[in-house]
This record gives sequence, C-alpha cells and structure tokens, in this order.
Amino acid sequence: MSRYVILAIGSFDYLENKTGNMLIRYQPDKVLAVIDPYKAGKVAEEVLGWGGDIPCVKSFMDAKKYSPTHLVVGNAPLGGVLDKRSKSEIHDAIQNGCDIISGMHSFLNDDPELVNGAIKHNVNLIDLRKPGHPPKFPKGSWKKRTFPVLLIVGSDCDTGKMTTAWEITQALKARKKNVHFIGTGQTGILLSESGVPIDAVISDFMVGEVEHCLDQLPKNTDLAIVEGQGSINNMHYSGVTLGLLHGCMPDYLIFTHEPIRKMDVAGHPIPDLLQLMDLYLDLMRPFKKTKYLGVSLLTLKLNENEAKKAKQTLSKKLELPVSDIIRWKDERFIDDIQNSIFK
Repeated sequence: MSRYVILAIGSFDYLENKTGNMLIRYQPDKVLAVIDPYKAGKVAEEVLGWGGDIPCVKSFMDAKKYSPTHLVVGNAPLGGVLDKRSKSEIHDAIQNGCDIISGMHSFLNDDPELVNGAIKHNVNLIDLRKPGHPPKFPKGSWKKRTFPVLLIVGSDCDTGKMTTAWEITQALKARKKNVHFIGTGQTGILLSESGVPIDAVISDFMVGEVEHCLDQLPKNTDLAIVEGQGSINNMHYSGVTLGLLHGCMPDYLIFTHEPIRKMDVAGHPIPDLLQLMDLYLDLMRPFKKTKYLGVSLLTLKLNENEAKKAKQTLSKKLELPVSDIIRWKDERFIDDIQNSIFK
C-alpha cells in the first residue's frame, strides 16, 4: 500500500493544501505526516478540524522514520511553480527512495536535476497535471449521450467543488447507483486514478478532452459527476470553467459557495449569487436546458448556529436544497439529488 508524506511548506491550512487535505480526508490510513515547519508539532486535527493525529513535521528527514513510499506535493501555489525550499525536500525524498507525486504546472520530468536523481535512485516522478497525447478535439458526442451528467460549479475557486463531487459520487454508489466520477484537477485525478487536468490542456482542446472522458464511460452508466474548476466570475480562471462547462454539457448543476467570502481569490467582489447562478444557465441555453439540483456550502469557518442560518437564508432565497455536505452528512440532500435524477 502507498504510504504518503505530504509537502505543504507554509501552506498547511484548510484552503491552500488542497491535494494534501483531500488525501487526509479520504485516505487517512495512507498519510503518515505533513511537512510544514510552521506547523511542526501540531497534528492534522488541530490545523484542519479533521485528520486525527497525523503529525506535522519540519522536514522530510523528520518524516523519514515513518517509512514513506511517496512524497505528495500537497499545495497548489499560483502559477503552479515549486519554490527552492520545496525542491530541496523533494531531493531528500528522492535520495531516500520515495516516488514523487506533483500536480504543479511545472513538471517534475522537465527538471533535469530531478530526473537524474530519480534515475539514480530508481524512483518515479509522477506529474498529475500532464495532459494526454495526442490532444482530443470535440466531436459533439453529447448530442447522443445516453446518461445524464452532473457538473459542480461555484462562486469562486476553493469552494468545495471537488469535495462535493466526490461526496455525492460515494453517497450514490452506496445506494447502488452506477455513478462515475470524472476528475479534472490533480486532486480528483489522484483520488480516482483517472480524469484530465483541464487547466493544463491547450484551450482549443478543453472541450474535447472532457468529452473524451465521458465517452469512455460504460453504456450502463447511471450518472457521470464531473469535478468543477474555478468559476465563471473569476477573471483568472473563467476560461477553464467555461471550457469545462461546454465540454461536459451537463444536464444538472450543483452550486458551491463559502458564505463568509465576499471577495474572490482574484480580489474582486463575488456577484449576487442568484445572478451568478443564472449566468451558468445562460451559457448552457444555446445547447440544452440545464437545471440546478442544490447548493453545497463550505461552512468550516462558521459555528453551528451561523452555518444553519446561512443554509436557511440561502435555501429560502434560491428555492433550492442547501446543505454543507461535509458538516452535516445530509442524507436528505442526497435524497433530493437522487429523486431529481432517477425519477
């Protein structure tokens, strides 16, 4: 079994350490430690609110005693470039026989020094964000698709789109539905061992790559759930969001939002949610009728009463089911999704 050490120098928190956090949430038995000298001495539960007693350590050499098989780059810095300190930790891991898993835009296999070290020590450099070759151009196969598609969208980056997609997938699988998860970022790809790193694809081929993933699913698929990326209102990442939207041509949408967030990660005000949600539907209207099934909130920074109030207020305003799928494990929310799709 794989035994992971997560590299998250200066970024081990509930937002920045995206890939690492999802491994801690969904595969905690594989995670041995987190490297972040600023949090050394703490455990994951203290930092995140989940993860139990997974320790934070100063360096890979401190994590070496746990006998890891892989070092995973846990964070996702702007531009996807590793800093010198992180690369130093990676060198130590390579020299101690660990495979390296990275979701950065800068590929491990493009770094001659890392490649030479990997060859010398007989380890693998795994670039999750490297798209397949040759690139796929869209064929319009959605017009003949025989199963519905659910896409997770949101009001900004880091609002829980991957988590929501994964949780709904697992919940419906537990109800004996033949549901398939399509990962579109490094975290979803690592968890599901399939998908496409959509933000690393040349723009002309985004639609085709997502379409290709859906075309590979078995004919008896009950539902495909596609992990969303970015947001249509975020000036940095709206292109990826639109390519993904038209790539999967969804029948259904789930919207994600963090209630305390007023400004997006690009420093711009988040629009009125009703107007923003309508914008996603407007972008689908030339092709097909798409509907919302609900809203999944990220309420980690709210207390219980504040979270319930945010849920009730938004549900009344939008006239949709609203929940925090992690906080409440809300079976009624899953019931609503199931009843809307599998009539």
